[in-house]
Amino acid sequence: MARPNRAEGQNRGSRRYRLVIADDHADVRQQIHELLDLEFEVLRAVGDGAALVAAAAELHPDAIVSDIQMPEMDGIEACCLVLGRGVCEVAVALSTYPDRHLVQTAIQAGIRGYVLKLDAAEELIPAVYAAMRGDRYLSAGVRAR
Repeated sequence: MARPNRAEGQNRGSRRYRLVIADDHADVRQQIHELLDLEFEVLRAVGDGAALVAAAAELHPDAIVSDIQMPEMDGIEACCLVLGRGVCEVAVALSTYPDRHLVQTAIQAGIRGYVLKLDAAEELIPAVYAAMRGDRYLSAGVRAR
């Protein structure tokens, strides 16, 4: 992945935001980890929704970033559980699919950002910052639909 635009700056306050990330493809998970680690503290990277729920409950991250389509439990359900339990207040979804129904379902579940994997190199870091500010963020590939 290319190095992102760092318009938001290095950090917020005296510490970096702490994240838990989830993607069922190990190579994608590693790329997302490396990308986000440029700006944030990645506490853990997991491979399914159930592991995301468990990691968030254990680590209490500032935000979670999750793939939508995963085994055991999909990303929307996992994010909904984490947000509903008050373990974390911010979630950003990653997806290959710009499907309006998926985007709407994610937003209704309380997910603040929806980023297509094709846009992640440029848009995932800004999406996390926007979500942390309380804003909604839809990547260019989603907005174009």
